[in-house]
Amino acid sequence: MTHEFGVVDAPDAAVRAAAEARQAQLTKPGGSLGRLEELGNWVAACQGVCPPKQFERARVVVFAGDHGVARHGVSAYPSEVTAQMVANFLGGGAAVNALAAVAGATVRVADISVDADTDPVVAKHKVRRSSGSIDREDALTADEVQAAFAAGKAIADEEIDAGADLLVAGDMGIGNTTPATTLIATLTDTEPVVAVGRGTGVDDAGWARKVAAIRDAMRRARPVVKDPVELLRVAAGADFAAMAAFLAQAAARRTPVILDGVVVTAAALVAEDLVPGASAWWLAGHRSTEPAHNLALQRLRLDPVIDLGMRLGEGSGALTTLPILRAAVATLADMSTFAEAGVSTAELATGSETPPLDLRK
Repeated sequence: MTHEFGVVDAPDAAVRAAAEARQAQLTKPGGSLGRLEELGNWVAACQGVCPPKQFERARVVVFAGDHGVARHGVSAYPSEVTAQMVANFLGGGAAVNALAAVAGATVRVADISVDADTDPVVAKHKVRRSSGSIDREDALTADEVQAAFAAGKAIADEEIDAGADLLVAGDMGIGNTTPATTLIATLTDTEPVVAVGRGTGVDDAGWARKVAAIRDAMRRARPVVKDPVELLRVAAGADFAAMAAFLAQAAARRTPVILDGVVVTAAALVAEDLVPGASAWWLAGHRSTEPAHNLALQRLRLDPVIDLGMRLGEGSGALTTLPILRAAVATLADMSTFAEAGVSTAELATGSETPPLDLRK
């Protein structure tokens, strides 16, 4: 599968070095903007230009899909909510819409495998209605996993060709933390009880059913753990396969992505196996409260920007991070250098604060 996404080159190391050098010349003590400096340098390297440009077309793609396992009591909500939320996204009434407006991004919804008929505008790349119940059957057929890959790759191409300079991957699907946790626990060789969280807020009995379903799904997943395509086919779903292809294609096309929570990061874990090196183009937006999310971030060696106890999905954590990323670009691009401002570097060499006034004089 790797060849279908082309060769993934790393972000430009020479430009990153130029960004680091520019940071040292800006009117601030070295390192005083902390992680903002690192983030600005990463954006410059991804764009291949220093100073970096502010994002002009940040685009969120919410991948929607249902999962057969949701019929077996692993979620606090019924599957019908997925289609209802897709309509809510289109109506502008969801968290992703509110957060995108604040962050200066626009939202696209892609129905990959919702178990209902949805608006044709979002169903262009639909693969099937609901993926199989992974605790007892394969999620997809061989043809369907290929169709899902084609959908994710096409969506990435459509957005980048339309001018997207930053992508955010989001998700919507009742029950989707079950395949997400199955993927992550299988790939990190973690016991289900350690990896399973509360998802939408299941009670103790629901949590126990979820653990059992994930244990059964992992038993089916382990024989194919070395084959990312088969792993997605057997133990994930069409929405996960599409997300993995979307993330891989974005990297192949040198377009940075902010990852969201456990569902998107599970797809990212498989995408990195599909196309090694793709993760250099991704930023972990936040740390979810789902235990499996932390396991996936550690495997990907990605350090999340924020930790606000969020677990909604939709791209909400990634979008909450986007203004911080914009701040990183602005400081690197718009601040004056010492030379431009006529500020002596000696005056700032000892610290970031002005010395206190001596009132005894």
